[in-house]
Amino acid sequence: MGVVEIGGWADETFGGVADVFRDNFTEFGELGTAVSVRVGGRPVVELWGGVADQRSGRPWTRETVVPVFSCAKGLVSICAHLLAQQGRLDLDAPVATYWPEFAAVGKERITTRMVLGHRAGVPVLDRTPSFAEIAEWAPVVHAVEEQVPLWEPGEAYEYHGHVFGFLVGEIIRRIIGLTPGRFFREAIGEPLGVRAWIGLPASETGELARLVEAEGRPAGGPQSLLMRIVTMNGALVFPGLDEPHGWNDPELLGMELPGAGAVASASGLAALYGAAVTGIDGGSRLLSTETVTDAVREVSAGPTWQGFDLGQRWGSGFLLDSEHPRPMLGGRSFGNDGAGGQFVFGDDEFGVGFAYVANRMIGHGDDRANRLVTALRACLKG
Repeated sequence: MGVVEIGGWADETFGGVADVFRDNFTEFGELGTAVSVRVGGRPVVELWGGVADQRSGRPWTRETVVPVFSCAKGLVSICAHLLAQQGRLDLDAPVATYWPEFAAVGKERITTRMVLGHRAGVPVLDRTPSFAEIAEWAPVVHAVEEQVPLWEPGEAYEYHGHVFGFLVGEIIRRIIGLTPGRFFREAIGEPLGVRAWIGLPASETGELARLVEAEGRPAGGPQSLLMRIVTMNGALVFPGLDEPHGWNDPELLGMELPGAGAVASASGLAALYGAAVTGIDGGSRLLSTETVTDAVREVSAGPTWQGFDLGQRWGSGFLLDSEHPRPMLGGRSFGNDGAGGQFVFGDDEFGVGFAYVANRMIGHGDDRANRLVTALRACLKG
């Protein structure tokens, strides 16, 4: 590929991150991408480059936003932990404490922490909601209420995909009276000036990057449990991008899909996690030391209910540091990744908020973000 124009800057101490960022264009054929790092609340890396929209050649800028898929779970989980910190949500109380109708058909013992740790037993719905019903919110909530757990809650774990967002999101709505996307913007996003949304406003579509599928990206069978989890039984296409209601469709991105539908910039996500662990721009930290300690306590690891062991470790709502597939900085690191390579995490031991986003979606073997984190770790150790 030709010479790619790189924008932004990196503090001299973090030049190794900048080197890897540039190399990723050559090594992985990046199209458009950005990386942002905050340390102690201060931006130390703000880099972007390439093309946001391959059709028009529109360049990537600091303001560019892109679908970050399951990084949405981090936004929702930060909201849940904030409510717990305020004494408004007990993560170990039954969900039915806040949402009585949820207790039906064997779900009376399920706690919010079980949901955050993917242990609730409801990773997928038997009912297939329509696109319109998903946008309405309430029909999906009713489907969750009717769902019989696939296993005894708390006894196993399996990735909860979209159900995670609707379930935790409805708990938030029952407590606050706002859907999770609105609560996030009102309580966190707008006060901090963070460019991240669950439900992208129409005013931001001009800054939206267009996703592109990398060649050879695998797709699961349409009837597999994993594909049912990530598509809500086929109601949402995946990994389709340009099909009706695909992930390049502003109508889809404008809906509140709190399990996998966030749209954000790299700098916005790094600022969010920086605010969570240290505070930014002179403000106090969003999540206390005690709250982070609770969030990073391992809840799930090892083989899933289906028998797959992907090496992942889960705390309460977040991926934790692991040798594979997402090494971070250590025992105080917590974050989420998203389909196609997006990755964000925070760490209050190192005072770091990190985010990497891109519009060329790569599947198995995608090492772009991991290389940046490895470089960051080396820079922090001096």
